[in-house]
Amino acid sequence: MGIEPKTNREHIISINGHITGLKKDVKHMHYGIHRLGGKIDRIYWVLLATVGAVAFQLLDKFVF
Repeated sequence: MGIEPKTNREHIISINGHITGLKKDVKHMHYGIHRLGGKIDRIYWVLLATVGAVAFQLLDKFVF
């Protein structure tokens, strides 16, 4: 596997390295999720506008 830490200090240093790497991954993941949220919002508004346009056309056809 790897070299096991022998003292508490070595163990803390090894854990700190993992935490530092984890923080970088979380920041990168947060940026990706934020960008994906914007794309989902655009798709939502396009679908909402399409359904609204179809509803108005059906309403116009049945009422008039």
